[in-house]
Amino acid sequence: MSKERIRELLGQLKEEIRRTDVDDELQAMMGELDADIHGVIENEEDVSAVVDRAKELEADFATRHPAAAGFFREVIDLLVRMGI
Repeated sequence: MSKERIRELLGQLKEEIRRTDVDDELQAMMGELDADIHGVIENEEDVSAVVDRAKELEADFATRHPAAAGFFREVIDLLVRMGI
């Protein structure tokens, strides 16, 4: 169930990013994070580096895009709770 919720949140996050003015660098970082998260949920890869990167992005989004930061926080929480 958590993996499905993460997929759902990633979809919501992508939609939020599409609706906001996000610079190219942040979009690229989000794309890399998205690929890393899918690697974690599909292949059960190490989650610690992905969580660290997600926290960095969340901090950046929190000031510029509060709604997107909320999605990040929930994804991070789910990844940590999954215990991958």
